[in-house]
Amino acid sequence: MTTDIHESESTFLKIVRLLRWHKPAGRLILMLPALWATVAAAKSQHQLLPLDLIGVVILGSLATSAAGCVINDLWDRDIDTQVERTKTRPLAARSLSIQVGIGVLFVSGLCAFLLSTYLTPLSFGLCFSAVPVIAIYPACKRFFPVPQLVLSIAWGFAVLIPWSAVTGGLDRYAWLLWVAVIAWTMGFDTIYAISDREDDLKVGVNSSALFFGKYVTLAISIFLAITFACLVWLGWEIKFGYAYYLACLTAGLLWIWQCNKLNQVNIPSEFYQKAFGQNVWIGLIILAGMLPATLGFG
Repeated sequence: MTTDIHESESTFLKIVRLLRWHKPAGRLILMLPALWATVAAAKSQHQLLPLDLIGVVILGSLATSAAGCVINDLWDRDIDTQVERTKTRPLAARSLSIQVGIGVLFVSGLCAFLLSTYLTPLSFGLCFSAVPVIAIYPACKRFFPVPQLVLSIAWGFAVLIPWSAVTGGLDRYAWLLWVAVIAWTMGFDTIYAISDREDDLKVGVNSSALFFGKYVTLAISIFLAITFACLVWLGWEIKFGYAYYLACLTAGLLWIWQCNKLNQVNIPSEFYQKAFGQNVWIGLIILAGMLPATLGFG
């Protein structure tokens, strides 16, 4: 009996690692653009915050992220064994079977589907449009020179789906936030990819960090500058107020610090993970800046 319980707990923990639930930063950084979109869309329409939709967005982003992690690990289970950062992932280490991975994928995909039925017809259609982008991303590392762009487009659906659920359509504000999120994802995920450059070269897969080469810091700076400009522009258009501009200023200063750090020689390897985590906090700061005006305090 004790052995069975231990084995059950061990399998559960392996599934937790498969879904990356032990690393909440990766879950939050997908959830945040969706929450930005929900809050900004409500503000643009002078509506109250749709608390029921916020619940769906939170659960939906968790389910989608879970499915995306499993798809990625199924694609990359042979490659991950050759990369220091990923070699202990359950499918790569063969501590979970492919059948279990497919089962977890089915459950997380079913949860995402059931949640999507709560949305408007346009939002529901956008959910289905996101599926092939999410599914093809891991394969893009093998043939597309900038796979992070595919990931960024997948992230962009996190804006379009909740925005259309709030407003019933996609206006210029939605596309402005979409561009901001595409650029932000290209920025933070290229920083993240720098730590894997040597392994990626050895394995023979592509990344934006390799594609931009010696200009990688310049490329990241441009992406984050575009993000900053679009966010400020959005705030001006829908009148987010001073708290939001202060949040954007804080984000801009942190992005400048990150880019300056990337220009230094002998950057500690842990910096890239740290910068990724900082972008989660940046996203939370921006969300906090949006709330006062949306709630009628700005």
